[in-house]
Amino acid sequence: MKSKVLSALILLFICIESFAQPPLVYSVENTGAKYTPPALPPLNQLPVVDPLTDPFMWSNGKGRSTKFRDWEKRRNEIKAEIEHYEIGRKPGKPDNLTASYSAIDSTSGMLTVRITVNGDTMSLRSKVSIPSISGPYPAVIGMNSPNGSIPADVFTSRNIARITYTHNQVTSYNNPQNTDPFYRLFPDQNIDNSGQYAAWAWGVSRIIDGLELVQANLPIDLKHIAVTGCSYAGKMALFAGAFDERIALTIAIESGGGGATAWRVSETIGNVEKLGATSNQWFKNDLFQFAGLNVSKLPYDHHELMAMVAPRALFVTGNTDYTWLANPSCYVASRATQEVYKTLGIADRFGFFIDGGHGHCAIPQTQRPAIEAFVDKFLLGKTDANTNVSIHPYPDMDYQRWYNWWRTTKPVFPGEEDNIKIWFEAECGNVGDNWEVVTDASASNGAYVTIKSGVNSEPNKAPEDVAINQVIIPFTIEKAGTYNILAKCIGPTPSDDSYWVKVDHGAFEIANGLGGTTWQWGRLITTTLTPGQHTLTITYREDGARLDKILITTSSASVIAPEISGKNCQ
Repeated sequence: MKSKVLSALILLFICIESFAQPPLVYSVENTGAKYTPPALPPLNQLPVVDPLTDPFMWSNGKGRSTKFRDWEKRRNEIKAEIEHYEIGRKPGKPDNLTASYSAIDSTSGMLTVRITVNGDTMSLRSKVSIPSISGPYPAVIGMNSPNGSIPADVFTSRNIARITYTHNQVTSYNNPQNTDPFYRLFPDQNIDNSGQYAAWAWGVSRIIDGLELVQANLPIDLKHIAVTGCSYAGKMALFAGAFDERIALTIAIESGGGGATAWRVSETIGNVEKLGATSNQWFKNDLFQFAGLNVSKLPYDHHELMAMVAPRALFVTGNTDYTWLANPSCYVASRATQEVYKTLGIADRFGFFIDGGHGHCAIPQTQRPAIEAFVDKFLLGKTDANTNVSIHPYPDMDYQRWYNWWRTTKPVFPGEEDNIKIWFEAECGNVGDNWEVVTDASASNGAYVTIKSGVNSEPNKAPEDVAINQVIIPFTIEKAGTYNILAKCIGPTPSDDSYWVKVDHGAFEIANGLGGTTWQWGRLITTTLTPGQHTLTITYREDGARLDKILITTSSASVIAPEISGKNCQ
């Protein structure tokens, strides 16, 4: 009899767990703080994962779990990896933190949070606009503005308080210094080993700490707090929402590379905000060792940063009028994030909207219903709001190839075993007189090409389309398909690591962030080719960039081995 009762109780527990909805928000900054971080190996010990990393696989590679009860632990593994490799440590709540709220008038006031660490004190002052009704009321924290780029009436018409996060009070945009308040409080953090997004996300969390302390004077509904921002501030909102579980809704507008995109996918696109081309101030220096094809050794990607928001709500946007934002990458990352939310049984808590026809950070009328639905459902509790939003202009994109390998142990793209590879040596192409061939034993075939010293193009305009400026490589394609054109390069500095590239009679595109101080493979361009004769044309953009070898391939693998001598030198 006892065994039957025990079995029934176990079955009941399983049923309850299966049907219980994950929480919409939490009352603490990090529910998984108790977990020990995973091992965090150096670059040369990390495995290669060319497609998007599996968000449900444990960091040690030993199995995976899609059970929600394991997500808290897995989420903290992702958190530890992003802190270690990308943004630096986000400190927790300081022991010495006080807050006050001073009313300016009946609908506005100033929240002041004072933080003392190691005897050093800083203050965060945030302007607050409140509804003209009795609280408690939901709130949105805008990155450097009351409501980000979202029209104010989306919030004011719904009696939602607006709070301005002035991020320069933590560390200065475009000019971080080790004397900035954040780095003074935490001297083990500096502008080399800590990116500004760790500091800025920490500042948002301290504002929420302050809101918890001033409830008597500023009655914010702590279960219904949102964050939002656009562009670099969209990234800021995403990091803030991902790293603080007290935030119920994150709205990241047009965040671009380093935000709601995937570093791996962006590497396959043209002149976009790739890992090697983003701001070195926003991210820690260690991140940039993953530039170029090394991105495949990053043990996570930003679909996992986005997934860290789960089970809370997340809405992201793109803008196809601005190539730099890497909108196709936003689409793939969003689809991958959508898979996480679906797997956890909360598909309605994530949405994305990628369109064009409007200015950067300008919310078009077409997006408003989607944004308002997320605000209604996750700040006001209107459960009938339709938040199943998946708007995009990419009906033919095979986004699933980026994560089809999940649930397997083989992280490769479909069809890798049948790939075509065509090899060329740069110095054996048609080399224009503005270039020189340099003998170097470390280069393939013992030589490389580089533009003559002092010859640079305008940053956003290719030089004259004449043979003297170019390295031209004719080639033949036998099978139609999508081809990656890769180059083995040295780009000794960020100011000497780019070219202009075109195939056949197409327009020149910038290939940027190529190589380091030793020979490394990087992607010049990805293009669709038909059978027949074609021409690859490379022209200069920055002197100092060195070009050794070319591979034209249908493979998406980042490990280029074994290398074969270029057929054009035979």
